[in-house]
Amino acid sequence: MRTPPLLPAFGKLGVKPPVAIAAAPALSKSTVALRMREILSMHGLALKLSVVAWTILILAAAFFMSKA
Repeated sequence: MRTPPLLPAFGKLGVKPPVAIAAAPALSKSTVALRMREILSMHGLALKLSVVAWTILILAAAFFMSKA
C-alpha cells in the first residue's frame, strides 16, 4: 500500500494532479469470477457429501456399538 506524500509547507494544500487510470478488461474479471464460482460450488458439493458420509459413519458406529 502506498503511503501518502507529505504536504508541502507552502502553496496549495491537498491539491493533487489528475491521474490517468487504465481500465482493466472486464472479460478477464468475469472469467475469473466464473472460475471462482465453479470451484466454490464444487467444494460446496464435496463438503455436503463429506458431511453426509460422516453422519452415516457415526450413525452406523453408534448402531453397532449399541448392538454389541
